Amino acid sequence: MAVTTAAGRLGVSPFDESEPVELRQNWTKTGDVDAVIRAAYRQVFGNQYIMASERLVSAESLLRQGDISVRDFVRALALSDLYRDKFFLSGPHNRFVELNFKHLLGRAPYSQAELAHHAAIYHTAGYEAEINSYIDSAEYSDSFGDSVVPHNRGYLTQVSQSTVGFTRFFRLYRGYATSDRAQKSGISARLVQELAKNSASPVSNASTGPALVGTGGGDREKFYRIRVMQASAPGRLPQVRRSNTEYLVSYEQLSRKLQQINRAGGRVTSITQA
Repeated sequence: MAVTTAAGRLGVSPFDESEPVELRQNWTKTGDVDAVIRAAYRQVFGNQYIMASERLVSAESLLRQGDISVRDFVRALALSDLYRDKFFLSGPHNRFVELNFKHLLGRAPYSQAELAHHAAIYHTAGYEAEINSYIDSAEYSDSFGDSVVPHNRGYLTQVSQSTVGFTRFFRLYRGYATSDRAQKSGISARLVQELAKNSASPVSNASTGPALVGTGGGDREKFYRIRVMQASAPGRLPQVRRSNTEYLVSYEQLSRKLQQINRAGGRVTSITQA
């Protein structure tokens, strides 16, 4: 399901090759809930190692007993003093908001307006309201519901997703094994300039390699091949086979074509230079 043939270089292959972690009906208190707890800590804390003494034992116990949902467990992690210490008190506020988008919604902020909106929530209603604004949002419900652990999805093209979110996601994501507190650029915000200018970010590989799509948005002299898995037509379920389609477009047409594909319900499986 990777959106480029360079998924390995971009570091998204582990997500691309695994299913979302969900606590389904008839789950067991050992294997199933353990997998959910591990995935939730990894996602919410940005892949940072959490020591046994730092774990939220009470919230884990409530989840194991079925007294809270996966959504509420994620809420408990994000509202904890541990999360506050690691991501709120340790850096600038705009970095905190960036990471809230990444950790709780699995994407980067799309615009300066989103950043300003969440800054206003914090300044008028406080820390708890800021965290809850993500977890109680319609976007969270549509993407994860009550039983799925949030996961990074900003590298995918999806219906209703801004295409600029794809490039901005890679400014926040630096590889599957990299912690959000151990990146080269430290605690500084990543998207301040791009959001202020409403411009696209460069896409580079998961370490420090050269940009795959430059800050100018790509090579304007080149054409790009988009491979799309078409959505199944209404009334034709169960779906046995899906058709694939390829589009050859210039740079100037690229963003518009991606928007058309999203609106039609198609899923982009690769974008390569022709």
